[in-house]
Amino acid sequence: MQFIHDASDPGCDARAGMLRTTHGEIPTPVFMPVGTAGSVKAMHMHDLKDQVDARIILGNTYHLYLRPGTNVLKAAGGLHRFNAWDRPILTDSGGYQVYSLGDRRKITEEGVWFQSHIDGSRHLFSPESVMEVQHAIGADIIMAFDECTPWPCEKPYAARSMEMTHRWLKRCLDWHHSHEPLYGYPQALFPIVQGSTFPDLRKISAETIAGAGAVGNAIGGLSVGEPAEEMYAITSLVCSILPKDRPRYLMGVGTPVNLLECIALGVDMFDCVMPTRNARNGMLFTREGVINIRNRKWQEDFSPLDNTTGLASDAYVSKSYLRHLFIAGEMSGPMIATLHNLRFYVGLMQEAREKIVEGVFADWKNSMVPKLSRRL
Repeated sequence: MQFIHDASDPGCDARAGMLRTTHGEIPTPVFMPVGTAGSVKAMHMHDLKDQVDARIILGNTYHLYLRPGTNVLKAAGGLHRFNAWDRPILTDSGGYQVYSLGDRRKITEEGVWFQSHIDGSRHLFSPESVMEVQHAIGADIIMAFDECTPWPCEKPYAARSMEMTHRWLKRCLDWHHSHEPLYGYPQALFPIVQGSTFPDLRKISAETIAGAGAVGNAIGGLSVGEPAEEMYAITSLVCSILPKDRPRYLMGVGTPVNLLECIALGVDMFDCVMPTRNARNGMLFTREGVINIRNRKWQEDFSPLDNTTGLASDAYVSKSYLRHLFIAGEMSGPMIATLHNLRFYVGLMQEAREKIVEGVFADWKNSMVPKLSRRL
């Protein structure tokens, strides 16, 4: 994988770049739709490519390991062939999903023992087994196994967790570099910075991760409930330490405002379930603010979903009609809303890139944030 730096914005730390992988080029900044089980909910793969123009999607190691399982994925020739997606894929480490299991998991130095949410069966995720699973999935970018700490978190626990994540990273690197990829193309391994919201721990972790010499780096353990100001402060600190010539991936973030603010801090890659999950509940993101399409105020509003861009679908879809689909319980309602939100997120990143190249991103971002924050 190669990362080419194209432009920087003079008013902040935003930068535009290009990630080159075996399955295609990824202009950055980029938003990655989340395809938890190898599929982005309520979306056809051809719409993700042709309508959304998603350059990369995210798959979930934990869920794909449990279902359909690595044997099926290997027999298919990897996830790209299994789900017929010929563009890049990133897989997370499964660390966040294990963290979310709560009392159904036990963390040890060896790894994490957990019970499946599907049938209660017991499994071990270790740094080595997580690497093996991600090799079987065949993603272009894979993540090191880490522990995602909760917020709030006591500092001694955050420190112990961070140190274990660093030890796990060495085991991930050792396994990854001693095994050939299964499907004839390289996989890029990203380590993950941890340390909760403690600046001194984050500094130690960022320096450790930078010293690993990986082709890209990730920032984890944020957007887990902490105030946005703390997330921005930690992101800024970490970005100031991570190498400038490698892509920076902020995991699990976030709202359109979060994305723009973190681009200004030097982040290149994002993922979040928000545009798809919220779409299925009737929440739409637009350039003028956030819409709850179920509200009665849209019953006779026959304007497009986004008056400024018309991002809805190839066919004309009004607020009134989409509200009708949701109220009537039609499956096409969440599908249209998901298409709209993903097009909005991906389009926002494309516009952000253009503004960085033009050298006006900081001013544009400052004009956009108040509008994107509004509830309509």
